[in-house]
Amino acid sequence: MRARLSWLKLPMAALASVMIAATMSTAAHAAEVKVAVAANFTEAVKEIGALFEKATGHKPVFSFGPTGGLYNQVTQAAPFEVFVSADQATPAKAIAEGHAVAGTAFTYATGKLVLFSKTDGLNLGEQTLKDGKFTKIAIANPKTAPYGTAAVEVMQKLGVYDALKGKIVEGNNIAQTYQFVDTANAEVGFIAFAQIALKPGGSRWVVPANLHKTIAQDAVLLKTGANNDAAKAFIAFLKGPEARKVIEKYGYGFVD
Repeated sequence: MRARLSWLKLPMAALASVMIAATMSTAAHAAEVKVAVAANFTEAVKEIGALFEKATGHKPVFSFGPTGGLYNQVTQAAPFEVFVSADQATPAKAIAEGHAVAGTAFTYATGKLVLFSKTDGLNLGEQTLKDGKFTKIAIANPKTAPYGTAAVEVMQKLGVYDALKGKIVEGNNIAQTYQFVDTANAEVGFIAFAQIALKPGGSRWVVPANLHKTIAQDAVLLKTGANNDAAKAFIAFLKGPEARKVIEKYGYGFVD
């Protein structure tokens, strides 16, 4: 009986050794990846990051800001390894100027612009802008934030930009722009739909796509991350079905 029990213990011991070795191997290969992320994608990428870490063991470290501001940091040797932009032009520029790896840029989402007010029950739309019955309208800085550029395009397309420019307050990025509206420092504001997609309350008008250029958002592997397996894994994960499900949940679209 003792001999039989000893024989039964051997596979269990061997299995335990394999499990310990596997755990140590995963820990040994787990790495950190530094990701620069456009502010509109903040909440979505946090969810994606948690899924990525669970699936791979790699830890993403995010820095958020306006696309233009983040790229300025890239050009000044900031240690980012992946750049998740709010446009296509900036990743393309990063490749052209030698900061990103050619052939790695891809469109991970298309964004929606929305006119938002903290006040419930308003009928927001084109007429809201044409009437101009508000003191302040918030937009993101159009020089550095693609959603701010889109907001200006909408007002110009509707022929109201000149009448409203004296009422415009600019956020440094789309996150600050949302704060202006959420705290009622501006009665209305152009923000990313993703910022309120999962939040009830307020009044909103999703701006028709024909009033501004498509907000196609690209990500790219930076040259600082070219030899980091965690950076390459994050790019791959962002293209995958788990990330896509989160992106869709926050109201983003996809290119055909």
